[in-house]
Amino acid sequence: MDKQFISIKSNSKTKSTIEKIAAIIFTCCAVVSIVAVVSITAYMLISGTPALFEVGITEVLFSNVWAPTASDPQYGILNIILVSIVGVFCAILIGVPIGILTAVNLSEIAAPNVRKILKTAIELLAGIPSVIYGLLGILLICPTIYKLEKMVFAGNTTHQFTGGANLLSAILVLAIMILPTVINMTETSLQTVPDDLRTSSLALGASQVQTIFRVVLPAAKNGIMSAIVLGVVRAIGEAMAIMLVAGNSVNAPGLFNSVRFLTTGIVSEMSYASGTHREVLFTIGLVLFVFIIIINIVLTFLIKGGDDNGK
Repeated sequence: MDKQFISIKSNSKTKSTIEKIAAIIFTCCAVVSIVAVVSITAYMLISGTPALFEVGITEVLFSNVWAPTASDPQYGILNIILVSIVGVFCAILIGVPIGILTAVNLSEIAAPNVRKILKTAIELLAGIPSVIYGLLGILLICPTIYKLEKMVFAGNTTHQFTGGANLLSAILVLAIMILPTVINMTETSLQTVPDDLRTSSLALGASQVQTIFRVVLPAAKNGIMSAIVLGVVRAIGEAMAIMLVAGNSVNAPGLFNSVRFLTTGIVSEMSYASGTHREVLFTIGLVLFVFIIIINIVLTFLIKGGDDNGK
């Protein structure tokens, strides 16, 4: 009995030590995460704000003339901001419904064999490098958009043809790129909905479609909103694929205009920029960073609001 008691006491001490070590490791990881976020925020503020004071907030954020290498340089990024907002918004309008409906099919409707094949294909999509999406856009999407562009502007001598490298091509590529994120996270959220909700709805006489749209999707709305936001963040932060299919010219947002996004504006000019020009590129990065923060704040607000209404 004494040996057994000593063994149990020794095991409890070992477990207690392991738990303490684990708690220390988790605390250190949390501290590192906090320090990383604070450091990134501080770096973006320090690097991105000087140009706002040197050039002027109005000149940088509300002017649509971008000519950093001219004899009289101008650093207006309004068109770049508007293109990013319009492009990401349109990509979300296209990609999110397709992603959510695909996730519904995988979680609620598809047969096991079909689900397995689709899941494999979606996981492959998630693993494809972004530059490959850009190359596929050049080979498949841009030629098709160019044909459409020639049909729309046939006989129009004032239109500057882009060869299919324009905002519309960028929107389609972004919509495809966010699909894996939206589909995987939405399906995971749907899988966490208790089966009791489904069976109760069906028992009350609701059809499967009614159960999906009136019971299952509302129950998984927090996870779906998180999927949408992560899709938005990926769309906003994408650079290489968009650089290949958007045309990379600073113009107002128009479906058939060659345009430049916030990310591509940084990538395309950072290698040779210097002085004020370089500082303005960091300001573009700061604007991008602020957009992502705003999106996360809005998500948090909507989720908390939904939880309060549910209570």
